[in-house]
Amino acid sequence: MLYVQDIKRLFRRRDGNFGITTALVLPILVGVAGLAVDTANLSLSQRQLQEATDASALAVSTALMKGTADETSGKTLGLDFLSGQVASIAGSTAAAAAKQAATVSITTMTTSSGKSFVVGVTASMPVTLTPLSALIAGNTRTVSAASKSTSGTGTTKNGISIEVLLDASTSMSEDTTTQNGTKCAIYLLGICIGTQPAYYSKIDALKIAAGKLFDSLDKYDPNARYVRSGAISYTSSIKGQSPMAWGTTSARGHVSGITIEKNNGTDATAAMKAANANIAKNQYGTDTESVEQKKRDNTNSDRIIILMTDGDMTGDTGSWVSKLDQSVRDECTNAKAAGIKIYTVAFMAPDKGKALLKFCASTDANYYEPNTMDALTAAFSSIGEAATKSTSRLTN
Repeated sequence: MLYVQDIKRLFRRRDGNFGITTALVLPILVGVAGLAVDTANLSLSQRQLQEATDASALAVSTALMKGTADETSGKTLGLDFLSGQVASIAGSTAAAAAKQAATVSITTMTTSSGKSFVVGVTASMPVTLTPLSALIAGNTRTVSAASKSTSGTGTTKNGISIEVLLDASTSMSEDTTTQNGTKCAIYLLGICIGTQPAYYSKIDALKIAAGKLFDSLDKYDPNARYVRSGAISYTSSIKGQSPMAWGTTSARGHVSGITIEKNNGTDATAAMKAANANIAKNQYGTDTESVEQKKRDNTNSDRIIILMTDGDMTGDTGSWVSKLDQSVRDECTNAKAAGIKIYTVAFMAPDKGKALLKFCASTDANYYEPNTMDALTAAFSSIGEAATKSTSRLTN
């Protein structure tokens, strides 16, 4: 093995061996340098091809779901879409080669409730190496990628396993701006002689809003065949929870029974960790939710967490704690990595609470920032509609 000091010694020499040694070593050094450049290029090309096959599979799934393509035209669409994607990143020559080597498979399953489609796209393309690498590795290398997506038509539905995480800290007893009748302000000899407006508390508003979410789930699944739900109420730790169960009855019952106690702060770490453990998939399909969903022939099932808070992460200190905030972020990151879709609701929350929930949401569209009871109700209704909407999705 040549070391740096050996190379320096060679270049300092002036006898005849220097020229011979340099002639022998220089091509190797040049080739190694070229391989370093091309290794990075091959990695980038493979990632770009993977993105192209992902996009192609989703495009075909969506067309099948919408009825704008059948199996024959869907395969043509997939190849043409893939070619266009590759052309934009690697040029027409690579696109033609990728299209020639690609395959698009479509599996249609028909049941009494509708159709479902599984689309597979595989592709490979040549990547030209630099002249430096060509000295020892040849002129080209091939990168490959494969993607799979699913979609459905008619009344075909995905299973849904959803955990609802609700803040039950002391601040949830505070009033909203929505009036709820009146209350007595002045008593005289046991008789009310003056009234003032009464307002819904945050927790009352939350219970009504969560009810709208459960209504959406029940509308999607009136016979409790597709939806499994659970609810976790938390303060600075888990306050209580209903285990995952078919339908929404158990989760509804837990939410309606939430009470607010004094001197309880906020930390969603334990709640997020528990929710993740309850619904995350494992690679073997032996996790509880996969097993339960398969019992009812739900081949595909979405995993969803809804995280709501009205504050920032204080624990029981009374003020924001950076370490607790970061621990919740870590649990959100873990959930996303496990394929869980996260919706977040920052209800009348301070800036740090908003920032946390923006980070935790799977996308910007999954983050809600309501400041009134009506907006909170609308947020949970929107989440319910989004959670039960049929979509094309990658399954690789």
